[in-house]
Amino acid sequence: MKTKQILYFILCVAGTILPYSQLFPFLLEHGLDTSLLFQQLFANKVSGFFGLDVVVSSLVLWVFVYTEGARLRMRHLWIYVVANLLVGVSLGLPLFLLIRESKLDHSAAASVAQH
Repeated sequence: MKTKQILYFILCVAGTILPYSQLFPFLLEHGLDTSLLFQQLFANKVSGFFGLDVVVSSLVLWVFVYTEGARLRMRHLWIYVVANLLVGVSLGLPLFLLIRESKLDHSAAASVAQH
């Protein structure tokens, strides 16, 4: 693994642990009360700012995953959308970049081998 790939992997781990460290206590206390979850997410202007930022960032990630993934002929692009839905952009983006980096390295090596 290259340094960039190691960094993306570390960000995947942090991007999973940190958000869930906030979600798990909520779930333990309230269960899967989506109404309360959204009420608290948009409880004030600042939390609403962050909530909407994440929603828009998620949509941008999906477009990026499908356009860049198709361009590079990456497979199983749905995995990154699922990672985004289960955890957030904090997992979906670094996971996609990690696998994308591997694909780019593999493509570069194949190109060099052909010449």
